[in-house]
Amino acid sequence: MDGIYERGAGVLCHISSLPNKYGIGSLGREAYEFADLLKRAHVKYWQILPSVQTGFGDSPYQSVCCNSGNPYFIDLEALREEGLLDSEELQSAELPAGSVDYEALYNKRYNILRLAYARFNIKDKEFTAFVEKGEFDDYAVFMSLKSRYGGCFDTFPDAYKFREKLAMLEFKRSVQKSDYLFWQFVQFIFEKQWQKLKAYVNSLGIKIIGDIPLYVAYDSSDVWGNPQLFKLDYNLKPTLVAGVPPDYFSEKGQLWGNPLYDWEAMSASNYEWWINRIAHAAKQYDIIRIDHFRGLDRYYAIPAENETAEEGEWLPGPGMRLFNEIKRRLGNVQMIAEDLGVLDSGVIRLRERTGFPGMKILQFAFDNNLSNPYLPHNIEKNSVVYTGTHDNDTTLGFLNEMDEEQFIDFKKQLRSALKSENAICPFASREEAALAMIVCAFASNANTAIIPIQDIMNLDASARMNVPSTSEGNWQYRMEKMPSRRDVAILRKAIGEYRR
Repeated sequence: MDGIYERGAGVLCHISSLPNKYGIGSLGREAYEFADLLKRAHVKYWQILPSVQTGFGDSPYQSVCCNSGNPYFIDLEALREEGLLDSEELQSAELPAGSVDYEALYNKRYNILRLAYARFNIKDKEFTAFVEKGEFDDYAVFMSLKSRYGGCFDTFPDAYKFREKLAMLEFKRSVQKSDYLFWQFVQFIFEKQWQKLKAYVNSLGIKIIGDIPLYVAYDSSDVWGNPQLFKLDYNLKPTLVAGVPPDYFSEKGQLWGNPLYDWEAMSASNYEWWINRIAHAAKQYDIIRIDHFRGLDRYYAIPAENETAEEGEWLPGPGMRLFNEIKRRLGNVQMIAEDLGVLDSGVIRLRERTGFPGMKILQFAFDNNLSNPYLPHNIEKNSVVYTGTHDNDTTLGFLNEMDEEQFIDFKKQLRSALKSENAICPFASREEAALAMIVCAFASNANTAIIPIQDIMNLDASARMNVPSTSEGNWQYRMEKMPSRRDVAILRKAIGEYRR
């Protein structure tokens, strides 16, 4: 297994956050423009959040299928160029600039995609080969069932809930053209557009860091299609669910509710499901960030009936057995271990044995404790340092939350940290301090430094992406326009000064 050895800088910006006329960022022209902008700034890494089709709550960490592509990201203008949409239909897909309005998007976008599908040649050889490969068979049947019955899969008629063979064959035949091939079509189009964009980004010398959540959503084709691999009862209800105990983000812990893996069953199949998942991710991304990596050493199991994450138990995960199998089957796959939260010697040892870099968050560094692992002078080389992640406030938002006394104390600590890294960056205001945090990240010993786009643009809390343990108002941040030439110039200068 390999770490990321080349010293470099990256930018965290999800596809959904790109600007355009259609309500959410896409794989279209603006994605290519953003890649060009990163190239001008000498950025080596573009990190995104999971690119999957989102489900309830619109979170990219709760998908209907862990290997899917998000149909919302399909470039509609490319569909017009292919003759699958006309100009009037394209115009009808327009939505106001600014934050993503998922309800408006849902009400419009699938209707537009169905118009494109109606004109698509389903006998196209490339498409039929894609369908016959079978990668999205469960997904397409699952989405067809949801189209007909709505709700969660555990409310499907029993014949479909329990996947009775004859009933499944008859259903699939009955919806072949109306639904099944439509869902295959959106994945086919996403895949083509994604691989074209990835090839362009790579041609600029930029690697894409993609994110895979450790867990999958309960209401997903992953669980419905493989119930034997999860901790479910005879009626396919979860017995234990995922989360984390009380921590920095939440005093009652985080109750995610995802069903837990049955690692014994996974092991009995030589981790085939996981091998397929990592193989798919390795094709999509140059580097894979594993969210909640610590759950592969030990995971927190919460009884499904509990209403908070305060009570649960730690159980052993697959550890190196999984990663040895990945290496045996797939060779060296570059990964980043999201090793935040409650850590112990076991997860640290697992990360060290894999060789994956861990994550360091500067917003966690300044607590007047010189042994704080997030302080720049304590950050080891095989690390990825961030000012903050999608789960943090923007850095300016973080600083604006401080009262005057706290900010004065913070400034002393930040100046000391900059001095320890031989970095010169005078600052006085909160806006200047937010930019100094970027310099601090770049000056650190970490091989890789990644800055959220909101911090590069020095935006306040209104641009925050996600507040953990809340179910509304998240995942909506979207740029109204690209970062300014000044933003790019400041970024390029800092990258040059600190040899990134």
